[in-house]
Amino acid sequence: MPDAPDPAGRPLLLVDVDGVISLFGFAAHAQPPGRWAVVDGIPHLLSPTAGAHLHRLAARFELVWCTGWEEKADAELPHHAGAPAGLPHLGFDRHAGRGMQGHWKLAAIDEHAGPDRALAWLDDAFTPACETWAVARRGPTLLVPTRPHEGLTDVHVAALERWADALRAAA
Repeated sequence: MPDAPDPAGRPLLLVDVDGVISLFGFAAHAQPPGRWAVVDGIPHLLSPTAGAHLHRLAARFELVWCTGWEEKADAELPHHAGAPAGLPHLGFDRHAGRGMQGHWKLAAIDEHAGPDRALAWLDDAFTPACETWAVARRGPTLLVPTRPHEGLTDVHVAALERWADALRAAA
């Protein structure tokens, strides 16, 4: 069932973790700033600024975890990365709809957001199927690609804020 519109009129912001908050893909001699945390026995280098960025974005967006971490994102990231606590998460059946839509997250996003709700999506692994899906949605849709060794940056935050403000001004 699609998520009810936010009473404050905010668009959804779907937040991936790996490549957005948990950084990877950097050379050992070029490790970016961050804090190491172990989640389920796996070390993650967490962005030192992502938590604050998400708190800032929560003023304009309804944040939802959109990650294979599922409920672990809300259990771990407020403590380890300073992310907002109490955020909902999408659940994924990694086999349902994969062949039809071409990306393992799209069916869950459609189920949560419905076709009309405005949404932005932060992820490091968009595919051409994601671009096609975004263009075909009735509701305003913004895909915000990150680089996995940089994650969520000031530039992404500013672009998201401008987009949300433009939606609000057009309403």
